[in-house]
Amino acid sequence: MNALRNKVQLIGRLGQDPKIITFDEGKSKVNFSVATNESYRDNEGDKIERTQWHEIVAWGPLSEIMGQYLKKGSEVAIEGRLHYRTYDDKEGNTRYVTEIVAKDLLMLDKKPAEV
Repeated sequence: MNALRNKVQLIGRLGQDPKIITFDEGKSKVNFSVATNESYRDNEGDKIERTQWHEIVAWGPLSEIMGQYLKKGSEVAIEGRLHYRTYDDKEGNTRYVTEIVAKDLLMLDKKPAEV
């Protein structure tokens, strides 16, 4: 039952190209945002569309794959877990960040046709 705790699954599109960082000890990390969309009808019957942005982070071999194959606009399915952290900005204000730490990736874009 522990495998079902803190599990997130998203399908969306990248908002920008992934930013990959390689550390001195060879470990790599990638960051990017994914947009998910939903639509519904309000009480008057008007269609409402809403986009939400999710910050994604991945480490190790998965980050290298993401950095190599994904780009802005790529459609992906991400599975991972929620992670909350805080930091103090330059002005001394505490900032709160919610991220999804990716564990698995499925690239949903169709392969480009070969010439």
